[in-house]
Amino acid sequence: MYGDPATIRKILTELGDTWAVVGLSNNRDRAAYGVARVLQQYGKRVVPVHPKAETVHGEQGYTSLEAIPFKVDVVDVFVNSELAGAVADQAAAVGAEAVWFQLGVIDEAAFDRTREAGLTMVMDRCPAIEIPAL
Repeated sequence: MYGDPATIRKILTELGDTWAVVGLSNNRDRAAYGVARVLQQYGKRVVPVHPKAETVHGEQGYTSLEAIPFKVDVVDVFVNSELAGAVADQAAAVGAEAVWFQLGVIDEAAFDRTREAGLTMVMDRCPAIEIPAL
């Protein structure tokens, strides 16, 4: 419903390879850590965005999307649904091409707002599940 196969394919293959992963830290027990590793294995540059700004998987971390000094193509969101809409708005503000809300992250108003702003969006899906299927 929130990510048809054509949209998923477009984000994973056409919109660029620099992914800001919001919520990514060095906590190996969190889903973001493993998903980021899979994205890297498929050639994506993964940029951690977390209050700690930790270096993860060899990439410098940043405290916010606004702090990243280069363009990101996709913003992958690993925060709870109540915070996700603000992240989607920030993604639009920094010029990202797409927003990806992870499994269980749902904000229909943010989904509509983000698409109306011209960004491609997928919600309640996981790129680490989708990308091997391509």
